[in-house]
Amino acid sequence: MTRRAWALLLVLCGTIFLEGIDVAMLSVAVPSIRSDLELPTGTAVWVMSAYVLGYAGFTLLGGRAADLFGRRRMFLTWLTVFLGFSTLGGFATEGWMLIVARFVTGVAAAFMTPAAMSIITTSYEEGPQRNKALLVFAGTAAGGFTLGLVIGGLLTQLGWRWVFFAPVLLGGLILIAALRLLPAEARPARRSGAFDLAGAATAAGAMLLLAYAIVRLEHGFDGWWFTACAVAAGLLLAAAFVAIERRSAAPLVRLGILRKASMVRADLGALLFVGSFFGFQFMVTLYLQELRGWSSLETALALVVMGTDAVLAPTLTPRLVNRFGNARVIFGGFLLAIVSYVLFLPVGLHWSYAAMLPTLFLTGTAFALAYGPLTIAATDGIEESEQGVAGGLLATATQFGSAVGISAVTAVYGLVAAGGDGSPESTLSAFRAALTVPVAMVVVGAAITAFGLRGRRGGRLVEPVDLGTAAQARPGSVPVA
Repeated sequence: MTRRAWALLLVLCGTIFLEGIDVAMLSVAVPSIRSDLELPTGTAVWVMSAYVLGYAGFTLLGGRAADLFGRRRMFLTWLTVFLGFSTLGGFATEGWMLIVARFVTGVAAAFMTPAAMSIITTSYEEGPQRNKALLVFAGTAAGGFTLGLVIGGLLTQLGWRWVFFAPVLLGGLILIAALRLLPAEARPARRSGAFDLAGAATAAGAMLLLAYAIVRLEHGFDGWWFTACAVAAGLLLAAAFVAIERRSAAPLVRLGILRKASMVRADLGALLFVGSFFGFQFMVTLYLQELRGWSSLETALALVVMGTDAVLAPTLTPRLVNRFGNARVIFGGFLLAIVSYVLFLPVGLHWSYAAMLPTLFLTGTAFALAYGPLTIAATDGIEESEQGVAGGLLATATQFGSAVGISAVTAVYGLVAAGGDGSPESTLSAFRAALTVPVAMVVVGAAITAFGLRGRRGGRLVEPVDLGTAAQARPGSVPVA
């Protein structure tokens, strides 16, 4: 790859890094926000959940918008919206202001992330270059979340508002660089009926309702009828969406794309893997802070070892994929995740950090092995005109996965804890019960991805790129959309 190609990739990775640290920092800062603004528990929960609703509800629409209206245009527009509402969140004085700011920020990410991914898949030649770029992109996403925990702990000590302002400073630099480096593209042809408004409305409504129902799993059986109604309404809208897409001359999602088995398996695998990862990390955070009494900064520093995925994804994973093939590396990542989660199941009240370290390291390594190759499989062989949709489907799957993972472990923990006596031993039993959820998710994911994920070029899908050679490459050697 040329220097300009590496610079473009750095800008796009900066965006996904920005999204990762934004979510992670807020998760650390919520207790301080709640205390400072005197928010009730329900409002504090929705400060986090509003982002998930906005993201999951509009990602599919965001992916198609990138294909129809221009990837560069969508990326720059929604990056600006992301920064604007993050700034407004930093100035919030009421809980509803934070919820609105986080919801719109999630919507912005739903348009921005598929656009960034589709810029990668259309700007780098399919094969070794594109796969290398996607692995670096995936590793940066995971590294951003892990490092965001540490950065969030530090910034919260200065004041929780810096958790909102810091991403604005980083995002401003990314925006300036993007204006210079993002490839120009032809203006998309405007034709009557080119945008499926009915499909967009039903898709967004279905995703919002289903995401809301998933978030409500945290409440267990409390208000279960309301959760059931949200699921039923979401499924009805989903059925209406399918009916509309079958009749639409220009569908939001061409249903034929779902016949590509490798893409569907990759999306399901990503949903389960990301869900298990976030569910496990959430429960470990609760264990360290609520049961062990560690501070938010101590917890963040303890979890930073999981950030090894940011180093291994662009270095080790390409070599393994090149030697063993995409499917085997993905399956190996799932197996490693099963081992790491099982090792943590017998966690005790007085475990030393050394006892936790193997699981934390293996979890980060498993993410490095599985997530990047899943990203490749989810976009490999898709027509250029539908790369935005493919990226939107993957982002929808991962966002739903994170919501499912966190909500499921919270629900199991709450149900078991409610039947206990409140003692440390009883609370520990609830933690152990909740930790079985990530194990179950990766076991199912391993079964799904064990068959069908096959690279179209056999085992040699990725070639490690030497940076020195890349710097001397002929300018323009990377096709630009």
